[in-house]
This record gives sequence, structure tokens and C-alpha cells, in this order.
Amino acid sequence: MQSFRRLTISTLIAVYVLILVGGIVRSTGSGMGCPDWPKCFGQWIPPSSVSELPENYKAVYSAYRAKKNERFADYLKLIGMNETAHALLNNPAVLHESDFNPLKTKIEYINRLVGVTIGFFIIAVFVVSLKFRKSNPKLTIIAFCSLVLVIFQGWIGSFVVSSNLTPWTITVHMFLALLLVALLIFLLHWSSGSDHLPSSLGFWWLLASMALLLVQTLLGTQVREALDHIADDIPRELWINEIEGGALSIHRSFSWIVLLVHVGLIIRLHKTHGLKAFPLTLILLILGTILTGVGMAYFAVPPFLQPLHLLLATVTFGVQFLFLLKLNKRIFSLS
Repeated sequence: MQSFRRLTISTLIAVYVLILVGGIVRSTGSGMGCPDWPKCFGQWIPPSSVSELPENYKAVYSAYRAKKNERFADYLKLIGMNETAHALLNNPAVLHESDFNPLKTKIEYINRLVGVTIGFFIIAVFVVSLKFRKSNPKLTIIAFCSLVLVIFQGWIGSFVVSSNLTPWTITVHMFLALLLVALLIFLLHWSSGSDHLPSSLGFWWLLASMALLLVQTLLGTQVREALDHIADDIPRELWINEIEGGALSIHRSFSWIVLLVHVGLIIRLHKTHGLKAFPLTLILLILGTILTGVGMAYFAVPPFLQPLHLLLATVTFGVQFLFLLKLNKRIFSLS
């Protein structure tokens, strides 16, 4: 069980590394560094020069993505998202092909390599969990769910590329990553053998804090979408002024609510024996998330702050969720 726990911790760390790398991909505009998936320009090892590509490579990969989007649209129609499917097929910007950029190609390729590594980690977690399929079957069930989720995440990732980073697909991709984090933390909790904590310590405070953080994360995706619409048209120094109001104002104001509720939670917990590390970790993460957001607003959205802001928010979610599992609520014991 200790080996299984160490493997799960390693996998969780790898997922956070992928979230960080994914943030770097977004902040550097490298998401379309490889216009196809899973290969990169039709190769397992990406090209380093445009001379390695055919002269009509833009037309080739635009046509490739158009065909893939037709399949994606069919899936969307099956689940009733007809308007979204229509928009995907009739938006000429979706098929716009950027000039080859070797640096962006390398960044996106590294992102994919990290993703593949996580896939192998998840397979290993599932294989090892089979040892406990009789003694602790919930570990095997959640490990299997993690494996299915990673496969689905990869499938969705292919459509993120084919749709030319359509904002809502990126949002879905990110929240699936948070779901994977939650499943891995389930495995950590159940494999640790630690006792539950009494629910009086603040179950509902913590649940409210998590809900508010997820809402704030969703609002943050709206700000990112607004930036995506203007990023290619105006200098970075003008981004914040251009989107001032709307989603940005709501996201900024809502951060105060998130902070105040977390302060209330921490006040409730800080005197509890054995829990001093959790309140300190949580407040540092929340403050770090807010300060990186402030830094983006006042310093022209520096590229290095975007992935850091996202990473801190997702680590905060993970810490919250782990503590939530430790509270004595039957819904999380599955026993």
C-alpha cells in the first residue's frame, strides 16, 4: 500500500506539472504549435524548421482540422448542442492556420510529452490497484475511473487543437484536469489509512470555500476567453484596459468574497489541535492566487504569472479537497 501511495503522489505531482506546462502553453500562445494530434506536423519528432514542411502545409492542416471538426460537430449534435456545433462549423477563424514557429512547436510538444507521461503513470496506478481489488475494491474502481478520464481527456484535447483553441473547449479541458486531481486525491486519502476528523471542524465552511473557488475559477476562464479574443490584435500592455468591466470586474470583485470566506474558515480551524499546517497552507495559497491575479492586472499580464496563477488555484483546490475527505462524512467514506 505504501508503494501504491507513493506512485499516486508521483502521479498527482505530474498532473500539477502538466497544469503548469499547459498554462505556459497558453501564456506563450503556443497552443497551435502543433496543428494536428497526436503527432506534430505529422511527425512523432516535431520539425525544427519550416523547410521540413511542404509548401502548402497551412492548407493541408486546415483541411485536416476541418474534417475532424465535422466529426466533433456530430458528437455535439448527439448531445443536443446544435448551436455550438453550427458555430464550430461556420466560424472561419477556427480553420486559420498560423505561421510555423519552432519555439511554439517545441513548447506544445513538451506539453504533449508530459501528457503522455501522465498517461503511463495512470496506467501504472491502475495496474498496481488491481492488487487490492478484493481487499479494497474502491481503490481499483477509482483508479479505473482515472484511466478512463485520462483517455477521455486526451480525446477532448484532440478537439481543442482541431477547433483552433476554441475557448469553451479549453475550459472543459481544464475542469477535466481538476476532476483528475480529485480522483487522485481520493486514492491518496483511501490508501493512507488515516482517521477521519470530526465534522464539527468546519465541513460546511470548507464546502462553501471550495464552491466559491470553483466559481471564481470559472469566472477566470471568462476573463481568459475575453483575452483570447483580443490577444492577436492589440499589444499586451493594452489587454486589461480593453476588457475592463464585464467578466474582469466580476472576477476581481468576487475574489474578495473568496478571501473573506477563507479567512472565516481559517479562524474556525487555527486553534484546532493538529491542524495548524492546513490553515497556514491554505491562506498562503489563497493570497498567492490573489496576488498573482493582481500582478497580471497591474503589470500588463506578464506571461510568467498566468501559469503560476492557474497552478496556485488548482493546488488550492487539491488541498481543500484532501481536507474535505478527512472530515467525518459518510458520503466520502463509500463504506
